[in-house]
Amino acid sequence: MSESKRPGPNQPVSGEDEVVDLCRDLIRIDTSNYGDHSGPGERAAAEYVAEKLAEVGLDPQIVESHPGRASTVARIEGEDPSRPALLIHGHTDVVPANADDWTHHPFAGEIADDCLWGRGAVDMKDMDAMTLAVVRDRLRSGRKPPRDIVLAFLADEEAGGVYGAHHLVDNRPDLFEGVTEAIGEVGGFSFTVNEDLRLYLIETAQKGMHWMRLTVDGTAGHGSMTNSDNAITELCEAVARVGRHKWPVRVTKTVRSFLDELSDALGIPLDPEDMEATLDKLGGIAKMVGATLRNSAAPTMLGAGYKVNVIPGQATAHLDGRFLPGYEEEFLGDLDKLLGPRVKREDVHTDKAVETTFDGDLVDAMQVALRAEDPIARAVPYMLSGGTDAKSFDDLGIRCFGFAPLKLPPELDFAGMFHGVDERVPVDGLKFGVRVLDRFLDRC
Repeated sequence: MSESKRPGPNQPVSGEDEVVDLCRDLIRIDTSNYGDHSGPGERAAAEYVAEKLAEVGLDPQIVESHPGRASTVARIEGEDPSRPALLIHGHTDVVPANADDWTHHPFAGEIADDCLWGRGAVDMKDMDAMTLAVVRDRLRSGRKPPRDIVLAFLADEEAGGVYGAHHLVDNRPDLFEGVTEAIGEVGGFSFTVNEDLRLYLIETAQKGMHWMRLTVDGTAGHGSMTNSDNAITELCEAVARVGRHKWPVRVTKTVRSFLDELSDALGIPLDPEDMEATLDKLGGIAKMVGATLRNSAAPTMLGAGYKVNVIPGQATAHLDGRFLPGYEEEFLGDLDKLLGPRVKREDVHTDKAVETTFDGDLVDAMQVALRAEDPIARAVPYMLSGGTDAKSFDDLGIRCFGFAPLKLPPELDFAGMFHGVDERVPVDGLKFGVRVLDRFLDRC
């Protein structure tokens, strides 16, 4: 398949008709986020989204927090404006990509092997495109949602949301007036158990984060001399202790609920008290589940020195720390013990863990919409090991879920697509997502 099929000149344009082209257009807008404003910024994507929303009668607002760092927000009036509103949010920025590593250029938006390839195909321009496609279809045909819908296409999620969701929550909370619930990324994707059952994982919780800088000061000197106060040695020993540490298992409410659902679906016992044996039974999703069983701290960067024969007076490192809901204090206490007294740590970016229950009318709407498009679907809750803009919206008291529906082929390493080389999304998955979201909005 080389190109998506466009409707003829006299045919009505449906969400399914245009979702692939919308996603291709977004992928072709380079919104790489390096975390320091050195990328091209999200302004072009914000203007593209605003244009597509204005074409169908909405009045979108573009909010720029820093030159080039722009988000787009719009509100759709529902049948009953007295009801609390629903937020649908997505981010337009992506992590950088090296084209030399890819089979197809990461910003070309090529279609091959029945997939749309490119940086952002699953994280998360697919959901941005599905949302645009559904909204445009409904507004063209005059189909109002049951309640007000707020749409937010956000900058800077990949660097913590400081210039996107956090900025809007802190400076423009009026844009989210009346919103009580939200859906966003990394949920609603399928995991095929067998020919009679496909699980769709709905994100109801996510780990908190501490991105931190570690510093050790030592005694500078000549590289040829013995030096018992070498900052690099001290820091590397500390970083190695952290990197090799096996953090204790902590089974949270969401993970326990997920394991119960999975045990029932698979027809095999999964023992929360013996997680190693449990993970051995989970096949392709073991890595995803395993990351939600423990706090973690991954060394990601090292820096020291300026010349091979000079022992530097200081060495630095960075850690990506993640903690489970309810375990932040334990995480920091364990980390300080591992680092030891010589290592100074300072936060570069922090954000909280969030968790909600898997119940209520919105969850029922997800279940019904999925089952209508996939008769063997079963929605189950899970915890995300990373973080999303849901953390920001939680500050406004908004109950957040990850629900970006995709029916995936069993052989696709979906988790590996996030920030990975050759990121891609099945074309049929995009169209499936449009149908599910449309049904979901009928009942939301």
